[in-house]
Amino acid sequence: MVSFVGLKREYAEINEEITQAIQRTLKSGWFILGEEIERFEEEFTNYIGAKYGVSMNSGSDALFFALKVLGIGKGDEVITVSHTFISTVDAIVRNGAKPVFIDIEPETYCIDVTKIEEKITGRTKAILPVHLYGHPANMDEIVKISQKYHLSIIEDACQAHGTEYKGKKVGGIGDIGCFSFYPTKNMGAYGDAGMIITNNEELADKLKMMRNYGSSKKYYHEFVGANSRLDEIQAAVLRVKLKYLDEWNEKRRRIAELYNQFFDGSKTVTPVEKKYAKHVYYLYIVRCKKRDKLQKYLLNKGIQTMIHYPIPVHMQKAYLKLGYKINLPVTERTSTEILSLPLHPWLNKKEVSLISGEIKKCL
Repeated sequence: MVSFVGLKREYAEINEEITQAIQRTLKSGWFILGEEIERFEEEFTNYIGAKYGVSMNSGSDALFFALKVLGIGKGDEVITVSHTFISTVDAIVRNGAKPVFIDIEPETYCIDVTKIEEKITGRTKAILPVHLYGHPANMDEIVKISQKYHLSIIEDACQAHGTEYKGKKVGGIGDIGCFSFYPTKNMGAYGDAGMIITNNEELADKLKMMRNYGSSKKYYHEFVGANSRLDEIQAAVLRVKLKYLDEWNEKRRRIAELYNQFFDGSKTVTPVEKKYAKHVYYLYIVRCKKRDKLQKYLLNKGIQTMIHYPIPVHMQKAYLKLGYKINLPVTERTSTEILSLPLHPWLNKKEVSLISGEIKKCL
């Protein structure tokens, strides 16, 4: 069986360092908002090239609190995409605001920047682009539009650890960047974990209070907050993995290139890397019209695949109930054709050859 993820192989490579990091934390006797958190926030923020990092207990909470700290709420509109994991849009709705959906580019699957301005109204407060699958959105155009209309930018970089736009790591380009460290991500924790990145000290200070019951001093609460603290053990694990992130991303890029070579000349639609981009291939997505048949065929051959994402957010039952009946032709067509192939730093050339060979046979 060729598994979709390589977490067992990852652990086999770094288990000694992981064990040492966890034991160090256990011996410290400090498990909430301690030294591991402080160091991880500093190290990851420096990696992104920003000033401030505030860890959260998940990428979903990072998105939620990013909108909240910017004061986005009832009656406001946020422009985003429907082709994404649902937490992107849930964060908008949970804050009482309205998501305004934009179609995606057919090549990168990121927001189609040419369609943003026509959706801006007097209630629009922010643009929330998603750097999907490890490829960056076209940030120059998004920044230009945001400045013209005085809008905030919240980057959903939950699938883009190390992704670059014109040489700059995403997550540090807009007003706020949000990261998820879900276990399967390019740099994943051993549970849920997240981070907010910003260059605004005032926002960072408020976010630290928001994640900790609205408190900057124990038992003194300035506003109603929540418990969204990343724990020390997860921070210790992530500090180990951060040292390997660039190396692992380069391995992902080499494997993606192998796939591209194997598929060259076939009818399989493979991922695109724009000139402005450094793709880190959180996922390697192919497209074909007989996607469901192909997925079943591959499973019978012992090859695991997934679909990211089979139902756009605006077509989900939860959102149909909220009245989001719109037409996004590229998004809707894409959701019926995409298939995620195994891609992780421990996939070998023989496995890539097997997967691509079986796809060619089926198609």
